[in-house]
Amino acid sequence: MYLSTVLGNLLIMATVGLERSLHAPMYLFLCALSLSELLYTVAIVPRLLADLLATRHAIALPACACQMLFSFAFGFTHSFLLTAMGYDRYVAICRPLRYRVLMAPRGCACLLGCSWAGGCVMGLVVTSAIFHLPFCGPNRIHHFFCHVPPLLQLACGPRVLLVARATGLLCIAALLSCCLLILLSYALIAAAIVRIPSAEGRHKAFSTCASHLTVVVVHYGFASVIYLKPHGPPSLEGDSLMGVTYTVLTPFLSPIIFSLRNEELKAAMRKTFLSRLSPSQA
Repeated sequence: MYLSTVLGNLLIMATVGLERSLHAPMYLFLCALSLSELLYTVAIVPRLLADLLATRHAIALPACACQMLFSFAFGFTHSFLLTAMGYDRYVAICRPLRYRVLMAPRGCACLLGCSWAGGCVMGLVVTSAIFHLPFCGPNRIHHFFCHVPPLLQLACGPRVLLVARATGLLCIAALLSCCLLILLSYALIAAAIVRIPSAEGRHKAFSTCASHLTVVVVHYGFASVIYLKPHGPPSLEGDSLMGVTYTVLTPFLSPIIFSLRNEELKAAMRKTFLSRLSPSQA
């Protein structure tokens, strides 16, 4: 599954890069999204696989901090990019005459830069807050990677509760803000699609959003279970299971969804790669 995730995202990035017909804002955002998913997976899964094969499971404190930094940075970059893609679809469907102006190269670069910068800031803030706490106790992380809740269980001192609440509120606020902006975009998109007179036009407009909307549902569905679950007795097995699902399954599904539900991307993949493998079919 890990290799499929890596190859799927690399395939999307290579297709967008090689096929000039895909050099449009929607596919540039998709390329950036695939890169963020790839980096997020690389930050966590190789270490997980190594621990499964090793007899001694240990990680140095700096390596743990780096893993948390990269996982949060690329994870939130993914959320911000999904929001930018929702705005791109809103402009394409609701403001088609101004699309070339609003989604000009400078505007796209601004959205991409803000998404990556916002993800890096989130990663730095959360990681700095956690690793400025003093750690005491057995130093055993009951999780498969360096995540906030298991590390907070190892921290001690009067600031632990404050840091836990602050980081939790920050993550929830960021995720909810992105989710609400995407919902607003699709509410406006739905209202515009309903006003399209022809069934073919409505289908064509919706088909350009279907893959993005599916990935949004998958991404925020798993994220809400992790970050918005009600308080209760801690379940190490349940937390680890949901963590594996969000960390491994979501990046695995995203390239499959975009490849299967986007006809233009599928055609470009066939043209770019199958024609190279079988020149007689070109």
